[in-house]
Amino acid sequence: MKKALCIMIGLLITTSHKPLLAKTNLHGLVRSGQYAKGELRTTPQPETAKQSVDGVYIVGTYPLYTPELPPGEGREMTQGYCNMCHSVTYITMQPPLPATTWAAEVFKMIDTYGALIPEDETKQIIVYLQSHYTPETRKNTK
Repeated sequence: MKKALCIMIGLLITTSHKPLLAKTNLHGLVRSGQYAKGELRTTPQPETAKQSVDGVYIVGTYPLYTPELPPGEGREMTQGYCNMCHSVTYITMQPPLPATTWAAEVFKMIDTYGALIPEDETKQIIVYLQSHYTPETRKNTK
């Protein structure tokens, strides 16, 4: 009986000419944001918006960028293997991590997520990450 009721409701929703689940005019949305190319921390930020009692806000443009990894031995290898599963943004957005944590992260990608990285190239990727993204080696970008 429950299954038949679910089927009937589903048919009612799909055959209805008026969308029941989708809202075309979202309350409070004046303008939707669009992604724009730019560098991290280079998009000028508007003044802090004052809170409105009616809940109507404007959403500005969102930055669209792929950060560059710093030059160095192992950069292309790191980009190649890491980009197979995720953007290099996941590397650059991390806080400066200790060298042992970077090694553990690379082995986690191999052991847990199944990244197919040969042993000698694994070592080179770890060295690259440790040379650029530890508290001692990470340059302050602020």
